[in-house]
Amino acid sequence: MSESAEDLQSLELNERADHLLKLLIRRYVSDGEPVGSRTLSRDPGLDLSAATIRNVMADLEELGLIRAPHTSAGRIPTQLGYRVFVNSLLKVQMPDHSGSREIVSALTGAKGADELLDTASELLSDITQYAGVIMLPDNETAKLRQVEFLQLSEDRVLAILVTDDGRVQNRVLSLDKKISAAELVEAANFFNSRHVGRTLQEVRHQLLLDMQRDSDAMNRMMRTAVEMTSQLLDDEEGSEGVVVKGETKLLGIPDFDQLGKLREIFDAFKTKQDLLGLLDKSMRASGVNIFIGEESGYSALTDCSVVTAPYESDGKCIGVIGVIGPTRMSYEKVIPVVDVTARVLGNALRSLH
Repeated sequence: MSESAEDLQSLELNERADHLLKLLIRRYVSDGEPVGSRTLSRDPGLDLSAATIRNVMADLEELGLIRAPHTSAGRIPTQLGYRVFVNSLLKVQMPDHSGSREIVSALTGAKGADELLDTASELLSDITQYAGVIMLPDNETAKLRQVEFLQLSEDRVLAILVTDDGRVQNRVLSLDKKISAAELVEAANFFNSRHVGRTLQEVRHQLLLDMQRDSDAMNRMMRTAVEMTSQLLDDEEGSEGVVVKGETKLLGIPDFDQLGKLREIFDAFKTKQDLLGLLDKSMRASGVNIFIGEESGYSALTDCSVVTAPYESDGKCIGVIGVIGPTRMSYEKVIPVVDVTARVLGNALRSLH
């Protein structure tokens, strides 16, 4: 990414080169075929001879902004070419009224934070036809609103944990002793009276201290609450921090026609560690972030572009949402859709409080 930044500083394109690069990239994004000087010369807004176009394209190629794939007479953009386009030539197309209304309608109709986050990533995937990705809020900073235990059978209990950001965690716990429904209610009331309003990190720390105490000194109700809630929080701690939706949409994109490349991308989606690192970078930045090809820093995403935007709640950035697609994507349309979705998501999360 640093090499691209250095190259960009030394690049000064004239108006003619700017215009041709923009036309070439838009044509390539639209058709997916290498673009030749003859194709560009037929553009109604271009009043240049074929010879002049060839000379300008030769200059663009020398600057590393376009290249010739294989033996084709046409040219395609390089990663640096896309970066110049995005940074200085791009005119973002805001979603039309119906598109913005679709985003607002889908997200305001969701019930609860979990459904809202799930819907947002799926919505982005459906609109862009790429993979939608979302980094979930960090539950360690969320505060406990309520814990509830419901009896399913003599040795199985449904534990429900609700946090102040509207998220709900459900877990079925297996017990090694019989506990009555009345005792479960009593245990939940006892636990809530001690821990409501604390962050989950604080609750987890206190549970560790309680479990280290002499069990004989703890009454049955306290032991029950501590044991069940510890199991619930241990399971919750291992939950995924990243959700990917619509990854199968990438199967139909010609840019990913190599099976090996697709396998790398899907492995990254499965392990999610690389995605988490990339989204964490976006979390620390402001506004829309665009990682083109190798700029992501991960080999599996060298043929991809990742467009992300952080979403907020109560003025605090709590997560990141975005899309993953080919470098040959319509940045003009994708960028505003990601931006608007992130803003609407933040507003919808605030309304849950």
